[in-house]
Amino acid sequence: MSRLLIFLTALIVSAGTSHASPDFWKHEWPDTNFDKSAIASWTEIMDGGPPKDGIPAIHDPEFHNVADETRIKPTEPVITLEIAGSSPRAYPVRYLMWHEIVNDTVGGVPVAVTFCPLCNSGITFDRRIDKGTLSFGVSGKLRNSDMIMYDRETQSWWQQAIGTALVGDLMGTKLKALPSWMESWAQYKARNPDGLVMSEPGSGRQYGRNPYLGYDSLKRPFLYNGENPPHGIPPLVRVVRVKDRAWTLARIRDEGTINEANVTLSWEAGQSSALDAGVIAHGKDVGTVRVRDADGRDLPHDVMFAFAYHAFWPDGQWMLAR
Repeated sequence: MSRLLIFLTALIVSAGTSHASPDFWKHEWPDTNFDKSAIASWTEIMDGGPPKDGIPAIHDPEFHNVADETRIKPTEPVITLEIAGSSPRAYPVRYLMWHEIVNDTVGGVPVAVTFCPLCNSGITFDRRIDKGTLSFGVSGKLRNSDMIMYDRETQSWWQQAIGTALVGDLMGTKLKALPSWMESWAQYKARNPDGLVMSEPGSGRQYGRNPYLGYDSLKRPFLYNGENPPHGIPPLVRVVRVKDRAWTLARIRDEGTINEANVTLSWEAGQSSALDAGVIAHGKDVGTVRVRDADGRDLPHDVMFAFAYHAFWPDGQWMLAR
């Protein structure tokens, strides 16, 4: 039996439960307003295994200079965030794999850097809304296999893939996505020799290891009961989503550069998949995608699995090869 199968079997024992009403969760979430909900059926929500904060989000992380980093291997993925008024920052996926959310402030902007391993979805949000600044944690719940976050101020539930509050007093509120991208540590380091990198959290997890060994080679995602993508696209291939459009990573890789819909997408080799080998640095090369507008400015986007794109953008436009 593969390590992935053992891991998923263990999770299935403790996870996957869905309920027709939120009554079961009210003891854990006494301050969440379940009377306000955008969820069509509560059976869409599944327990992911860990309880509320069982995956501990990071708040106010520490950073050090690129030149002082010794743990991260050259091909390991990091999420890069560059905001005017602050040095570039790299958030290593080796840490996000185990924490999923980092609450930080960069150049005066409160941000949440998020990564959902089951969807390969890495998005950075501005934590400010009209009613103030939020701080996010991991709920332990999933919808379409995607992480449901919660804010500590109102205990509302948020869908990570779309940055929108699903349940609670802030239902319908949408977070602003910021331009960030996933690239290899070597690529970040070469471009930002004077940049910063997040320091290792002191929580003793197996940083650098992938607990989802072989996940992105499966035929079916974990804890997902929705439709497969159209056009014969396998559920666990990567696509690059820009707003409601998606390009397959394979097409961008094969063509090198694509200019469509006022967007330029480019691909460069050298980044390991975080969800392939047991050691992240040993993962297959999925490369790095950059997404820019006609003026060369970086655009908010997501490199996610095809099933997740189809689940949250069922009417989205697939940008297939012509």
